[in-house]
Amino acid sequence: GGGGGGVESPTLQSTISRFACRITCQRSQPHTARVYAAGFDSSNNIFLGERAAKWRTADGMMDGLTTNGVLVMHPAHGFTHDSAPGPWREISVCGKVYALRETRSAQQRGKLVENESNVLQDGSLIDLCGATLLWRSPQGLDQAPTLKQLESLRREVNAARPQCPVGLSTLAFPSLARREGVDKQQPWVYVSCGHVHGYHHWGSRGECGERGGGPEERECPLCRRVGPYVPLWMGSEAASYLDAGPPTHAFCPCGHVCSAKTVKYWSRVPLPHGTHAFHAACPFCATWLTGDKGHVRLIYQGPLD
Repeated sequence: GGGGGGVESPTLQSTISRFACRITCQRSQPHTARVYAAGFDSSNNIFLGERAAKWRTADGMMDGLTTNGVLVMHPAHGFTHDSAPGPWREISVCGKVYALRETRSAQQRGKLVENESNVLQDGSLIDLCGATLLWRSPQGLDQAPTLKQLESLRREVNAARPQCPVGLSTLAFPSLARREGVDKQQPWVYVSCGHVHGYHHWGSRGECGERGGGPEERECPLCRRVGPYVPLWMGSEAASYLDAGPPTHAFCPCGHVCSAKTVKYWSRVPLPHGTHAFHAACPFCATWLTGDKGHVRLIYQGPLD
């Protein structure tokens, strides 16, 4: 029962090997899943790069790390509304848990963490230096919102008939399955303040040339705060949600909308990037989050009638 919520760092070339890791699952209850670094090649031998760290263990067995490492993060309290990000660890070929190396591909391995294991939990993240996988358990997915529930939440928001405070037009989120382009009634948001509008050309800082704002910078007509102005989309990957709460918040600067608990959790998850950096990202599109919080509460204007 694994699910992939791909989170890719914006690098020009992927460093993911097709032998990056392997996952084994018990055939009988409780169907425990474990992750190991590296995989078997066509000759059924463990494949490691020439520069990969290797060593002999105390019991005479060989162990090692992949060149760029297989990193795992187990969230505290599972993948629920009480979840909190845990520390990132590195997994060896034999499934041992180590503290992170000084840099991603350093030859010296980190310190062995003896009280932790390579058993995957609901909500565990596996980073392969170019893609991050979200592991969901069958029990966890049973509690997760379904696409039908997300569609119902979308309809509830639209049924409230939110309006653009400038054009006074009624706004509506498009269907979760629709991704061809921005809809005419689609809500837009000023990510600096959270005020929701319909699309309009007012307040472009690129036109005004004030405050050094780029072409995408807009001034909110309600509070005058300047920042990106983007269309809002309901996040459609149900496995990335922590709960089925109302879609009241959006990630910055991409505009993907989900529940408050979901957006606050992912905004606190540092995803590995490069040789030793970490950065939070939107779970729906992998865009790096910006601003003080990485998200904003949406402020709607209701119908006037």
